[in-house]
Amino acid sequence: MQYIDEHLLPGQLGHFFAILSLVASVLATIAYFKANRLQVVQEKTSWLQLARVFFFIETIAVFAVFILIYYIVSNHYHEYFFAWNHSSLSLPPKYLLACIWEDQSGSFLLWNIWHCVLGWIIIWKNKKWEAPVLTVINFAQFCIATMLIGLYVFDVKIGNNPFILWRHEMSQLPIFSDPNYLQLPRVHEGNDLNTLLQNYWMVIHPPVLFLGFASTIIPFAFAYAGLVNKDHSWIKTAIPWTSFSAAILGTGIMMGAAWAYESLNFGGYWAWDPVENASLVPWLTLIAGLHTNIVYKATGYSLRSTYFFYIITFTLVLYSTFLTRSGVLGDTSVHAFVGSDMTAQLVLFVVVFFVPAIVYFAIRYKSIPTITKEENTNSREFWMFIGSLVLFLSSIIIISKTSIPVFNKIFKTNVAPPEDPLKEYNQIQIFIAIIIGILTATTQYFKYKNTSNSFFGKRIVLPTVIALVLSILIIVFANINYDKYGIGFLIAIYVAIFGSIYAIVANAMYIWSGLKGKLKAAGASVAHVGFGLVLVGILLSSAKKNVLSQNTTGIAVFKKDKREDPAENITLFKRVPTDMGKYTVTYVTDTFNVAEKKTYFEIDFKSKDGKEHFKLYPDLMKNNKGMEGMSANPAARHYFNKDIFVYISAYEQNKENDTAVFRKKELKVGDTVFYGNGFVVLNKIEVNPKSLQTKYNADEQALFLNITVLSKDGKQYNAMPGIALKGNSLRDIPDTVPQQSLAIKFNKLIDPKTSTIEIGIKESAAVSDLITLKVYEFPWIIILWIGIILMVIGFIMSILYRLNRMTS
Repeated sequence: MQYIDEHLLPGQLGHFFAILSLVASVLATIAYFKANRLQVVQEKTSWLQLARVFFFIETIAVFAVFILIYYIVSNHYHEYFFAWNHSSLSLPPKYLLACIWEDQSGSFLLWNIWHCVLGWIIIWKNKKWEAPVLTVINFAQFCIATMLIGLYVFDVKIGNNPFILWRHEMSQLPIFSDPNYLQLPRVHEGNDLNTLLQNYWMVIHPPVLFLGFASTIIPFAFAYAGLVNKDHSWIKTAIPWTSFSAAILGTGIMMGAAWAYESLNFGGYWAWDPVENASLVPWLTLIAGLHTNIVYKATGYSLRSTYFFYIITFTLVLYSTFLTRSGVLGDTSVHAFVGSDMTAQLVLFVVVFFVPAIVYFAIRYKSIPTITKEENTNSREFWMFIGSLVLFLSSIIIISKTSIPVFNKIFKTNVAPPEDPLKEYNQIQIFIAIIIGILTATTQYFKYKNTSNSFFGKRIVLPTVIALVLSILIIVFANINYDKYGIGFLIAIYVAIFGSIYAIVANAMYIWSGLKGKLKAAGASVAHVGFGLVLVGILLSSAKKNVLSQNTTGIAVFKKDKREDPAENITLFKRVPTDMGKYTVTYVTDTFNVAEKKTYFEIDFKSKDGKEHFKLYPDLMKNNKGMEGMSANPAARHYFNKDIFVYISAYEQNKENDTAVFRKKELKVGDTVFYGNGFVVLNKIEVNPKSLQTKYNADEQALFLNITVLSKDGKQYNAMPGIALKGNSLRDIPDTVPQQSLAIKFNKLIDPKTSTIEIGIKESAAVSDLITLKVYEFPWIIILWIGIILMVIGFIMSILYRLNRMTS
């Protein structure tokens, strides 16, 4: 059959380049491996030149694959399953790159790209280590390339081909019996990008995060080089690379936190989601390795630990890849990939790197230089090593809990993941934060090798006193009284606040007392100050997080579950001001944005003291990809000292035909008329009331009925229906009480002498739209974001300082 309007050449070229990258990576691996083993300079140089040719071809192929995928997606060539499944004609162009990251093969390709970039930097800057390091990188490239070819070997499928035609991927579908299937509406439009990923953070967050993941191979490759070549001089060269990796990976993780804060409705930036954990754990072990690396460079201690931490870091990156892509976390994480099963390949990916590396480490363990004399407990290296062990302990705890679904699958058990992840993790990690905060504050005040008690005491006493005073002031004046998990946890928060402030004060003061104001050498101290600020931001924003949307209406549109409590969600009827604690909140209107396929809600906030008045625009987007319901995107009002964070937890749109009719009732001032859920009382008749001037014209005479509506549950509402007269014409001005689904209108004045009037009462579910709102207040969350920025700046300062020292 000849299909109409298919574009086959881009896919054929793309698959060719995917296979070419696979072949080139194998040849580059072999050539670099051979070059590393040779001692004769001329032969070594010859193999290196050949390896670079293969690596160049591989780089061209990888970038060509990416360009062709983007070309297919951006042109909406929906004959390709990749383009159809991850994009649509109505998708805003700014999200096209996110379409690539959404697919497993697209994110693997991103990983490949960064390996190529990093490899050429190694060739340019670190030629001594080019052969062994590029051996590892190219072997990783080969492993990743197998994920992108989608070939069958003895009925076993290897990887997924991003260039496969949809009619080949799902050949059984009846639509492919039509040669013009591309014009079918469902095919022509596309399956769209997941609603959760239609956010600007998902365009920039994955590239940064995957650069962080990819860069962890460099310390690993240096460790491999040291073990294979029995040459441990790589330690000095590795420190800037490890600092770079830590900075980028940390930035990528926190970009994900920012995405969660802006796009997800769990009310925060970190939920101990399994995929969040899987990215955090390698960062913790990488930081541990960086510190032991520095210790060895300065003292000769901790080289074995450095090898171990660098090996385990990249292994954990691979393991996190398995967790997020095998589908094992599909039911427990909003981040995990689901779909085609590559479990066997992903397990092999972990095994082929971890097993040889750990075996080499075990074989070479005794020959790795070490100092038999134990570190002095009054030395900097001792406490840096203790800090690294604490970080490693933290990573073990986190990854163990995260791996429960894996353990269940392996051992056929049915252990449930933590029911309350925040409680399960925070109750342990709070003590990790305390220890790390105090160590971060005090360790730099020790000297390497040995420090006298008097020397240490004189230098540390002032930062300690200042930190203690500041901590007490913060605890008292910020009114830290978080008692959700009991008094013991509250005390731990107090101690953690001290540890965090201690880290900030002590490191800031060390720049002047220890480094004599030499800012070029202060990268570590700046990063530690940033880390302390991160801890303070987490503690204050979490301990003082306040639910503002306490339900004052008594209306609950959903039942309490693990995620939401109706008592913490306030229901708003359109255009009805509603009391919400210190704010009066009004659901003003909603607007559907056709381009973004989102419904934006205008929510008006007025503080009762008159000092604040602002509007927020949270939105809802209909879920796709087989998911039901709506996806809520929060909105936030940013202040220097707090964020007001709001999202829509429920939405009921009036789509019913209004078949109810007005029931006529006669009454006088003071009379009562009943309706289905209560009664109404006519208080008085008002003529041309000034408070309602906007409802009638200057040349009209207006009569309004001042009515009180009392419901069965004791709630009271006001209504002011009226009429406007001009000459012989009369105009109705009805009023509604949306909370009671009630409409009231003033029909006519029957007897002016007795003030007898006729009203119409209608009870109808079609009176108004309503939304249910969740509103948080996050105090001092800005401290968290400032801390992250400062920590990254510190890493950059440290990298530049060490690079300058290496070249000078």
